[in-house]
Amino acid sequence: MDDTSGTLDEALERLHAAGPERGGWLSNHAPMAVEALVRHGQGPSVHRWLDLYADKLEDMPSPYATVTDRNWPDALGDPRRIADWTAYFTRELADHPWREVLAQWWPRLLPGIAGGATHPVIRVGHAVRTLLGDTRPATGAGGAPAGPPGAAESAPGPRTHELAHALGYWAARHAPLPPLDRLPGPAPHTAADALAAVPRVADQSGGIRARLAQLTTFPVWPAPAPGALGPDEARALLAELVRAAAHRYATHGHGEPVMMVHAVTAPNAVLRTLPALPHELWAPSLDAAWAASAAVLAAYAPPTPLPPGRLPSVPAGATPAERAEEVFARAAAHGDEHAIKLTDTVLDVAAMQQAGDDLALAAALQGCALIEPIA
Repeated sequence: MDDTSGTLDEALERLHAAGPERGGWLSNHAPMAVEALVRHGQGPSVHRWLDLYADKLEDMPSPYATVTDRNWPDALGDPRRIADWTAYFTRELADHPWREVLAQWWPRLLPGIAGGATHPVIRVGHAVRTLLGDTRPATGAGGAPAGPPGAAESAPGPRTHELAHALGYWAARHAPLPPLDRLPGPAPHTAADALAAVPRVADQSGGIRARLAQLTTFPVWPAPAPGALGPDEARALLAELVRAAAHRYATHGHGEPVMMVHAVTAPNAVLRTLPALPHELWAPSLDAAWAASAAVLAAYAPPTPLPPGRLPSVPAGATPAERAEEVFARAAAHGDEHAIKLTDTVLDVAAMQQAGDDLALAAALQGCALIEPIA
């Protein structure tokens, strides 16, 4: 994305004094939501949206103990060190190209993808998307081009700082899932079948950490095959997973409309990040994305789908692009950060199909109907 208006950079600069959480564990969704709003042509509404969201922002926590290249393993997963991790990645991204830092830390962080209810990886996905789409040159004094080709990738700025905040949040909230056994029986052959086979946790009365702690068994997906998955196959399967998760939100999002969003947006954040990663990380990324999506479904999916005929009607625009534009406009007007982020992902899904994807678009409209709009 090349936002020549400067709205996204202004919004990110405004947000970087805030921490990634409020109330001790609730996520700050603003950086992700404003990126989606700008991307889909809603830039003029961003600062007003931030004004409405301001009560959900808290200052960045105070530093606790500096994170270094030597002590980082001890600091991983320690939420007291959110500010320390953010400072660490700010230094790393000032000294090294962002792709290099991401490639080094992605495999370290990936096992803890479910930490922070998957919000950190989702924030990373939004940050990477802005950097991948940022075609503006780095500039020196007086706006003159500075540095060799590609220097913009390592030049600190609001979008690079956003990646530092996102990676810092993930490192501080890093939390691996419990060891999981394989669900008996044949492995599902499609992502949709695999998601449908995920067992629900027994006690769904607590928060996400209590629910994830109950996980014991998952279906194996994708089905085991001779040899390792190639990167192109891993990417295709991850896209299939995102589409299946969006469809499942349409039929099962009524169970926990807000939390179920993350079963869709977490794997899509990984899919968005793949182009910035070395190919050898694509297959492990697929495995982690599957685990994250399945974990959220196990924790929050209702036992039964909506009755037939209960899905919202998709706008009858002349083209898929017109239908998508109308659906996002509804999400922007609704205003809730989860509805915006779900719709942003759903538009990615719809764009995968030449004729669009009405069931995916219905998922976005379902989110707008089920989630309380912003005040």
